[in-house]
Amino acid sequence: MPLASVLNCPTVPLSNGLQIPVLGTSHNGGYSHDAVMYALTECGICHIDTAKRYGCEAELGKAVRESGLPRSDLWLTNKLWPGDYGYTAAKKACLDSCLEMGVEYFDLYLMHWPESKTPGGSNREMRAETWRALEELYKEGVCRAIGVSNFLVHHLEQLKEDCTVIPHVNQVEYHPFQQPNHLIQYCRQEGIVFEGYSPLAKGQVFNNPTVLQIAEKHRRTPAQICIRWSIQNGVVTIPKSTKKKRIQENCEVFGFQLEDEDMAALGSLHDGRHVTWDPTNVE
Repeated sequence: MPLASVLNCPTVPLSNGLQIPVLGTSHNGGYSHDAVMYALTECGICHIDTAKRYGCEAELGKAVRESGLPRSDLWLTNKLWPGDYGYTAAKKACLDSCLEMGVEYFDLYLMHWPESKTPGGSNREMRAETWRALEELYKEGVCRAIGVSNFLVHHLEQLKEDCTVIPHVNQVEYHPFQQPNHLIQYCRQEGIVFEGYSPLAKGQVFNNPTVLQIAEKHRRTPAQICIRWSIQNGVVTIPKSTKKKRIQENCEVFGFQLEDEDMAALGSLHDGRHVTWDPTNVE
């Protein structure tokens, strides 16, 4: 039985027919082997989000092997760092990441950031050249789906003009204080699944009176309220945690439903703040 079924985790269809679990776990900023093992074997989380930049590909690959879970039951997302942009470098970096993790393919491979850190051309030219490498990796089956992260509408529009395959996913900062609804609308119009990271705004939601009030009403934690809100908005959501207790808490979001008034109250909290990188000024 797929692990998503054990967790009772819904999936979201990508434009190529693959189903991505709507809830995953990330570990940007720290890695805990015990926490990843706990997520995989105890909580039934099958969607793991990582990146070369996080510096733990080998450790994560070890956890995947130690879990004993069939590779086909897992959803592994990895990301290409802008220092590896460019056609040749991108292909090599992806294959190196596969080797480092001990896997033959990634379920999803993303360009991590719209700005290139590699000399050789404008950001637009480097994005297009890099994306052509990802398109080939996709056609070769090394990446079952390809996408981008932190891309805004103009970045996506340029990629659409320059390349062949529309990104399957755009992974962007998303929480009650940062709701890029115009970008979400554009992605849905183009068949791009919108995935949100930092759903807890790096802890800033924990002291918000509206979040606390809704949490008390549902007898849930503020984290569960915000993750549920994100998922209920149709956003694939990847909270970060290196603690077992938090991972378990983050999983327990499918046994309740937020009411329309709760969704509206949380939706009114947008103030435009970023708690991570802001791609607004990247050309």
